[in-house]
Amino acid sequence: MRFLTTAVVTSTISLTCVYAVASRLDESPTALATLQAKADQVQPKDRCFLYAELVSQLVDLAGQQFNSGDSGQASETLKLVQMYAEKIHMGVSDDSKKLRNAELLMQRTSFRLEGIRSRASYEDRPVLEVTLKQLNQVQTQLMMQVFKK
Repeated sequence: MRFLTTAVVTSTISLTCVYAVASRLDESPTALATLQAKADQVQPKDRCFLYAELVSQLVDLAGQQFNSGDSGQASETLKLVQMYAEKIHMGVSDDSKKLRNAELLMQRTSFRLEGIRSRASYEDRPVLEVTLKQLNQVQTQLMMQVFKK
């Protein structure tokens, strides 16, 4: 009986998580546009974390696009990831808020991008590898800034 209860709870939690991710990706164009506008309008010290959130969501979108076979659109999304990663790199300062959170988010995002790269076709790997290298550099820079404080 205990095994059955555990199995039912585990199944319910798994389905809830899948639904939450799927619903977030369904509304991503509006959510991404809102987050982009918000990140561009906030104080410079608040931008780092918002850009990290944006990069994370864009990587999720690129993964979804690769999975659906839309490599061209996924490559364009990865170019946006590179652009926002560069903005993080250029905007990191001592007074940035939520640096540790941004660093952890970039670490998880890099891990997800590595998973996407490992499943991608040979033709799609160069842009993924360049993006992954850039995300790793930004994550390292954020980590160094966190430990500098």
